[in-house]
Amino acid sequence: MPILDGTIALITGAKGGLGTSVTRAFLDAGAQVIGVSRSIQAADFPHPAFTALPANLADPAAVNAMVADAIDRFGRIDALVHVAGGFAGGKSLAETDDATLEQMLDLNLRSAFYITRALVPHMRRQGGGRIVAVASRQAVDPMPGTGAYNISKAALVSLVRTLALENKDRGITANTVLPGTMDTPGNRAGGGDPSGWVDPAQVAALLVHLASSQAAQISGAAIPIYGRQL
Repeated sequence: MPILDGTIALITGAKGGLGTSVTRAFLDAGAQVIGVSRSIQAADFPHPAFTALPANLADPAAVNAMVADAIDRFGRIDALVHVAGGFAGGKSLAETDDATLEQMLDLNLRSAFYITRALVPHMRRQGGGRIVAVASRQAVDPMPGTGAYNISKAALVSLVRTLALENKDRGITANTVLPGTMDTPGNRAGGGDPSGWVDPAQVAALLVHLASSQAAQISGAAIPIYGRQL
């Protein structure tokens, strides 16, 4: 039996560079997948277990409406897989403008806050759930020139750890994964040597495990996945 057979998983950022690998991995593992992004369509993943729900994750009202729609359709959400995020960098903190800071907070922190705030009450009522979010190595090992990104991802790790502590009494686990540079089309377009980059399939496989019953005792963790970038 597939490891996620019978699991209803909501995946944010479901068709991005990493999101596509994650969505396919969850479908292959037997999950019923609700894919969320601004422009997602059913045709993006022609699979009978895939449902597309477009939403702007930076808009709390839109997030609330999307979660309510998902609950109405499926009755429950067993796993939230928060892949949505973004990157901006190239300037020191002293040179970082307000727009870049707000963009990183919207993409990497507020989106996670809005979706978990909307979904956790449902998980608590149903008596369990899995929350897994993709942060970054730079959340715990910051690099110069990417301060707004570093800060937003560090805050994401703190958010998920807080969720783990607040909801451990209801069988809800919450974890982050911390990938190094991943071998995605966007990163390849930026140049560099991809030979030591992290394979998105490895990240997706870890997320599948964390969303399964086999990871019921793993919570509050921030798990590095650095490949050869140690």
